[in-house]
Amino acid sequence: MSQVLHTPPPTRAPADDDLAALAARHGLSVSGARPTLPEYVRQLWARRHFIGAFATAKLTAQYSQAKLGQVWQVMTPLLNAAVYYFIFGVLLGTKHNVPDYVPFLVTGVFIWTFTQSSIMAGTRAISGNLGLVRALHFPRAALPISFALQQLQQLLFSMAALVVILLCFGVPVSVSWVLAVPALVLQFTFNAGVSMVMARMGAKTPDIAQLMPFVLRTWMYVSGVMWSIDKLADKDDLPHVVTVLLEINPAAVYIDLMRFALIDSFHASQLPPHVWAAAIGWALAAGIGGFIYFWKAEETYGRG
Repeated sequence: MSQVLHTPPPTRAPADDDLAALAARHGLSVSGARPTLPEYVRQLWARRHFIGAFATAKLTAQYSQAKLGQVWQVMTPLLNAAVYYFIFGVLLGTKHNVPDYVPFLVTGVFIWTFTQSSIMAGTRAISGNLGLVRALHFPRAALPISFALQQLQQLLFSMAALVVILLCFGVPVSVSWVLAVPALVLQFTFNAGVSMVMARMGAKTPDIAQLMPFVLRTWMYVSGVMWSIDKLADKDDLPHVVTVLLEINPAAVYIDLMRFALIDSFHASQLPPHVWAAAIGWALAAGIGGFIYFWKAEETYGRG
């Protein structure tokens, strides 16, 4: 007589929908899930004091090992300006075509350094702070924004030296200096947005940080830091599309706005058309676009 073995029917694995319903019924949520955009903004605003304190602490510690300490905050861009003056102003003769060349150059170097340093720091904002990212729960956008704020604080320290240079070279104090405030606000918004874009890219591919110095150096050379874009634009042999691209280059836009605000010999005719509209457009596009782009990968930072 044959013996029939009865095996229990295979159990069905619970479907994802069943698990989601079970979790919702008991008030459970995914650990580290990305919050909605409005909630993310609220969380970021709630940590605004942390962002300010973190930026100040990083700025204070930046030169803590150097004997001259915080003096390097001003000395570094000044030394860069001195090198550029010797190469471009003296050897290449650029200073002969630009009035008030030293204030023109130093302003360009200081404003460019603000953008360059913000983007470089933003590129390493996540990959260079993995311990903090993995240990604490907070909106990760706080890191690239705090690094951009750190560079703004450093620029404000450097502005004291810039004012001294302007006065020493005969540039008078003018009511137009007030325009530097909205120009810096727009540039900060742009820098923070690009920093968030680069922070997400750098978190996924840390090698980007090694490539960025070459990209930024090329960007600097086409941004009119050491030479006047409007002088180059007057040349007939330059294609019109190249002229337009040079004029709407965001780094050049913010540099020109600061030169117009601070240097009386830099006239409105030297500004590209609709310069304030371009400055606002770049700030909104980079600030809002960069923030959303960074937020979309919020749950991936610090993993893997």
